[in-house]
Amino acid sequence: MADQRKPLPFEPRNSADATTKSPKRSTNAKSQPIPKAVANRMARRVAISTGLPSVMGMAVFVISYLLVTRGIYDVPPGLTLVTSGGFFLLGLVGLSYGVLSASWEPQPGTLLGLEHIKPNIARMRSSIKAQKSAS
Repeated sequence: MADQRKPLPFEPRNSADATTKSPKRSTNAKSQPIPKAVANRMARRVAISTGLPSVMGMAVFVISYLLVTRGIYDVPPGLTLVTSGGFFLLGLVGLSYGVLSASWEPQPGTLLGLEHIKPNIARMRSSIKAQKSAS
């Protein structure tokens, strides 16, 4: 007899149905964990808050190269590395900021979205607690 256990979130609910039928995607809002408007808002914020520092991190190398080759300023290689590394680290922080600052309401919220970080962290914590208690 097969051992009865709860399916994982990515597993189909009924394994017999999974082998005979192709899974159908549901388009209703209840089956989606993150609404499409919120996901688009998050993607936009992540692209901006990660993309800009990453571009600036790469630009540091180009600017340093131009300053050194044209004899304008002798930039130490360590300074170039530390500065570009700082921008890339800022881009990594921007990844979390972009996700956590997006509004889950139908209205987009403010430009920076700082007021949404605290409630989104609370949502994330409660979701983690619910997953831990379910297992």
